[in-house]
Amino acid sequence: MFSTKTLGGFFIFHDKINKQNSITLDNQGGQSVISGKTKLAGFFANPAEHSLSPRMHNRGFQACGVDAVYLAFEVDQTNLARAIESIRTLDMLGVNLSMPNKTTAIAYVDELSQEAQLIGAINTIVNQNGKLIGYNTDGIGFVKAMAETAKIKIKDKKITILGAGGAAKAITVQAALEGAREVVLYKRKNERFLTVKRDFEKIGEQTDSIVRVVDYADEEQLVRDLQTSELLVNATDIGMGTKEGQSPLAKATFLHENLFVIDLIYSPRKTQLLKEAEKIGAPAFNGLGMLLYQGATAFHLWTNHEMPLDIMKDLFE
Repeated sequence: MFSTKTLGGFFIFHDKINKQNSITLDNQGGQSVISGKTKLAGFFANPAEHSLSPRMHNRGFQACGVDAVYLAFEVDQTNLARAIESIRTLDMLGVNLSMPNKTTAIAYVDELSQEAQLIGAINTIVNQNGKLIGYNTDGIGFVKAMAETAKIKIKDKKITILGAGGAAKAITVQAALEGAREVVLYKRKNERFLTVKRDFEKIGEQTDSIVRVVDYADEEQLVRDLQTSELLVNATDIGMGTKEGQSPLAKATFLHENLFVIDLIYSPRKTQLLKEAEKIGAPAFNGLGMLLYQGATAFHLWTNHEMPLDIMKDLFE
């Protein structure tokens, strides 16, 4: 990747390039991809070099004929304010944000979208003629993935979510904005339980949806909620890493064939939960669709072009 330092708020680029962020100067109509008018978009996170976003967005720019490049920058709390100000200074299209910057960045933008206000975190900044607008495309990505890949609309549906972290909150907010009749979240009871419960219930108070938070240990209530739900979302880490092969449900019998089962994990592609869903004939989907559509939403906000997702999927194989 291009490593960076800042001087007076400006980025100084070094020519340390890794394979993932390398830019190929192909010819398009006799002109190189990089021109005097080329715009810049980026990814602000720490670490940043693991991200697949540069490959996805650069491929999208090239396919859509957009004169822009996307680079990853290691940005944390120590240089976040200067990095965000550089979006204006360098007239960038905007940036994507990841940990540890999603909440802190709110203080440095000029305006927040509706979903970003409710979530309290942003993952995308759009530079609108010098005005920086913060968005959160995670929940939008989930809703679009459900509509396009699962062919299910969120409106009037009941959703049970396992976990109550950032992804769960983004999905809850967007589902409520889309008219879900109820969202029930299951969280382990710890010292933050009541705080998180109040925080999520405020989403229901500000929308037309019912939002409840229940103790994860209450299996009887979980079974009742799943019986009346159209969607189950696993927003925990159970099923990946050291927990691969485990299911977030105590028993596979909690599932039913009319339940859409979505695991936000996409590595491995098929978690234990999805295997259990498939065994009983329930529709099962991993988190790759959400990942693609949240990126495509940011791409559209910057360029007004639809990202060609059909040419992106091999990036995640």
